[in-house]
Amino acid sequence: MEVLYFAWVRERIGLPRERVETTAPTVMALITELMAREERYALAFSDLKSLRVALDQKLSSFDAPLAGVREVAFFPPMTGG
Repeated sequence: MEVLYFAWVRERIGLPRERVETTAPTVMALITELMAREERYALAFSDLKSLRVALDQKLSSFDAPLAGVREVAFFPPMTGG
């Protein structure tokens, strides 16, 4: 699946996107796999309260299943005004 990183998540990881092979059943399981890779991933995902996720461009939750998902995007909460 394609994993996209935006804003400070991209800055901490150092990549805007990457192709990830995973058997993770949920978003949280994917995050756990990514955090185990390297310190930069652990840092990027260290505060999940400051992070949002979208699956195939639809806002989702960390316990959402990944079956059939082609794109996962991580980004900070957006503000408007």
